[in-house]
Amino acid sequence: MLLDFEKPIVELETKIADMKSLAQQNNVDVSDALKSLEEKLQKLKEETYSNLTRWQRVQLSRHQDRPYTLDYIYEITEDFVELHGDRNVGDDKAMIGGFGTVDGQTIMFVGQQKGRNTKQRQERNFGMANPEGYRKALRLFKLAEKFKKPIVTLIDTPGAYPGLEAEARGQAEAIARNLKEMSVLKVPVVCIIIGEGASGGAIGIGVGDKVFMLENTWYSVISPESCSSILWRSWDYKEQAAEALKLTADDMTGFGLVDGIIREPLGGAHTDLKWQANEIKKTILETLNELMPMDPAERIKKRIEKFGSMGVVKA
Repeated sequence: MLLDFEKPIVELETKIADMKSLAQQNNVDVSDALKSLEEKLQKLKEETYSNLTRWQRVQLSRHQDRPYTLDYIYEITEDFVELHGDRNVGDDKAMIGGFGTVDGQTIMFVGQQKGRNTKQRQERNFGMANPEGYRKALRLFKLAEKFKKPIVTLIDTPGAYPGLEAEARGQAEAIARNLKEMSVLKVPVVCIIIGEGASGGAIGIGVGDKVFMLENTWYSVISPESCSSILWRSWDYKEQAAEALKLTADDMTGFGLVDGIIREPLGGAHTDLKWQANEIKKTILETLNELMPMDPAERIKKRIEKFGSMGVVKA
């Protein structure tokens, strides 16, 4: 998928590739010209990706090649055992979770999972979990607490599923219960937004001691398109809505709503999965090394204070 702002970059990359091909075919030395073009390409990339608008970052967060939760888990862990079902309704495939080992340490991973093709997207419900998905997540949180294992959540969802069936089965109650229960978990909880972080769908697994965002992700109560639809009765103002929502990682860090930003390779996480997974792994291990020695009661107190202070305005 080629985004509009990436077209000049791709055109220059194509020009460089064509020049290399012609030089090889005709046995001509064009090393100086190639070096100049490659330097120009690098500068263009740096200028482009360091000056993205909020809407452009939203577009990158949705890139069809962007790594999903399972991509990172399989890269980060030496092994991973997925656990299924909420022990009540069924197994929501939009929400996945299980134990994995990272550098000899067992961690419970939970996160939303999207699909790569039409069949997978339908099976995963586009990463939009039903109530049973959030209840499965809570079951896994409690399991991790029972065995004294830390929890890492990977958030990537356009929102909790808004269907009638989901509402009938208690969507709001399931998310609200997760907020309450996550706030008092006795084990360390690290939350990382790896793509889209929309509304209750994100916060339903987003209450942690530390919350991080990848560089090209967003976190908001509503998507730019939905905001535009409500305010202007049209999706045509989504770019304006994105600017007004201030939903990027830089914005969230500035507001004090997240604790840090995990950088991405130039061009986005999809350009180098192994590099990106390693950055996430380093953040997880460093954060757990900080959190694990703390007394559980102290962690819980700080976690509650952290989220309780959000939105409070002092005159």
